[in-house]
Amino acid sequence: MQRRDFLRLTVLTPLAALSSRLVAGTAAPPGMPVERMPDGQPHRFELSPRHFLLDGRPFQIRSGEMHPIRIPADYWRHRIRMAKAMGLNTIAIYLMWNALESAPGVFDLKSGNRDFVRFIKLCQEEGMWVYLRPGPYVCGEWDFGGLPPYLLRHPDVRVRDKSDPDYMAAVRRYLDAIAPHIAPLMTGRGGPILMLQVENEYASFGHDLDYLELLRSMWRERGIEGPFSISDGLGQIQKQRTYLPGAALGLDGDTDFAAAQKIAGEAPVWIGEGYPGWLTHWGDQDFARGDYAGTLRQLLEQGRSFNLYVAHGGTNFGFGAGANANGDYSQFEPVITSYDYGAPIDEHGAPTADYHTFRKMLAAHTKQPLPEVPATPPMTRFAPFTPQPHAALWDNLPTAKQVQQPQPYELLFGQDHGLVLYRRPVQGGGELAVDGVRDYATVFHGGRYVDCLSRVQHPQLRAGNRLQLPTRRGDALLEILVDSFGHVGYGQATADRKGIVGEVRLDGRPLQGWEAVSLPLDGRWLASLRPLRGKPARPGVFFKASLSLQQSGDCYFDVADWAKGYLWVNGQLLGRYWNLGPQQRLYCPASWLRAGDNEVLVFDLHRTEAAAIRCANSLHA
Repeated sequence: MQRRDFLRLTVLTPLAALSSRLVAGTAAPPGMPVERMPDGQPHRFELSPRHFLLDGRPFQIRSGEMHPIRIPADYWRHRIRMAKAMGLNTIAIYLMWNALESAPGVFDLKSGNRDFVRFIKLCQEEGMWVYLRPGPYVCGEWDFGGLPPYLLRHPDVRVRDKSDPDYMAAVRRYLDAIAPHIAPLMTGRGGPILMLQVENEYASFGHDLDYLELLRSMWRERGIEGPFSISDGLGQIQKQRTYLPGAALGLDGDTDFAAAQKIAGEAPVWIGEGYPGWLTHWGDQDFARGDYAGTLRQLLEQGRSFNLYVAHGGTNFGFGAGANANGDYSQFEPVITSYDYGAPIDEHGAPTADYHTFRKMLAAHTKQPLPEVPATPPMTRFAPFTPQPHAALWDNLPTAKQVQQPQPYELLFGQDHGLVLYRRPVQGGGELAVDGVRDYATVFHGGRYVDCLSRVQHPQLRAGNRLQLPTRRGDALLEILVDSFGHVGYGQATADRKGIVGEVRLDGRPLQGWEAVSLPLDGRWLASLRPLRGKPARPGVFFKASLSLQQSGDCYFDVADWAKGYLWVNGQLLGRYWNLGPQQRLYCPASWLRAGDNEVLVFDLHRTEAAAIRCANSLHA
């Protein structure tokens, strides 16, 4: 059972059967659970036989997950307050390693929305406990599951493997960087962190229990004594036997507490991830949604601890969105830019219908009256505008690298995201076959666009890896411009390098002797763009506009008239767009806009003519 199947378990479980499962497990101990809030004083959080205890009294974790890296820092406090007003007492947090370490030894724990220490302290200020899930691997539909893509620059790296020296050296460096910031925030030292998760959903990947034991010992060596937890699918952990003795056992998308308790022994079992919504991939028919009210009602009636994954999803800004695939790298499914997830607090921070349903249910099971629901951040409006052609990618190519055959981004340039251009002259035309396009390529022959090749399988896209090059006299330049989605972040496809990872053939003959050009779409390269002189001759164009606003506010940029590409506002990459859908609108927080003029930059892989961008006030039409 893969992660995408978890929701089906939870949503489709009949309530009667669910109730009997809950009763079969051990219910909460007698007496009202403690409602103590973090107050800066040391507290004792313990994993007692089958229950959580806070200062010796029963404690029910009512957690909702949200990720600082997916939320503009100016809205952190608002989202925390929204969770508290819904009736939760804990915030669960993934830390995305690759957002904190961009290159080996290059850490940024402070800028923008990377300052997780500040986020955790805000939780404490707002009277919320914290359940910390720092990885090293997190999944979370994030690029490479949170692992740094620089690991893929090692040709034979084996991630999540204690015997791989390159991987484990990187893990030690990561823990050395973050553990000193985490240790003072543990509950026993006056902080709000109740519990720390060791890795994530490991049974969906491997079966080496010693790897989990090693990670736990590495945390302890760095001054963090726990308590510790793991979180996984019940079926996977039963099969792989990777329960970490003494750790709290979090169930992902399952409620069979009786079966799980047989694995956990005297340690508590709880809902590590309960899914009120679900993720959406590019090409899905519609945005995914969930139905968790019945399950939540039963959990509350039985006094079970739980973590809603997610209470608020936020946005996969920049290159953050990950992808799913089968273990053989087939059935590639990239995640959309929005991480709205059908969550009770939507991407913009507004309460949904589920929010009000959950709030009413939670209010009936808490001792204290709930705070008022915070006001939703205001939206701004603007008239439709049309960015104009600004620069051609083809006029701004860096120096090429000579290679015998195409190779992945990571091995050629140490490049994690963006585009790479592969080119060589060919004679005549014929059938072009490109093995291993990761993930989307536009093909040009003699300067003219031929077609695209896509790793994503969809009725609107060309099937297979072949296309026909038109016949031409003499040599003509073959150019294959490859765009990437996020690295696969779940399962066995852990070497998801980008670019062309296989052979290129023309009428069955392998083509060798290539030039490769690195186009990372980073700030330095974008700042050096030379403007167009005249009209663009072919696709691969940057468009620019100045958007004037009377006042700042949140908004959605509706790019339904565009094809496929990226959109920046004042230098901030909102993320990817694609007319394949279902997402056609990109969220922009107020903090990235300003009263007066704002620069909007669009790179589109297919358009040569401008199109309108409209204002919207929600993700959905």
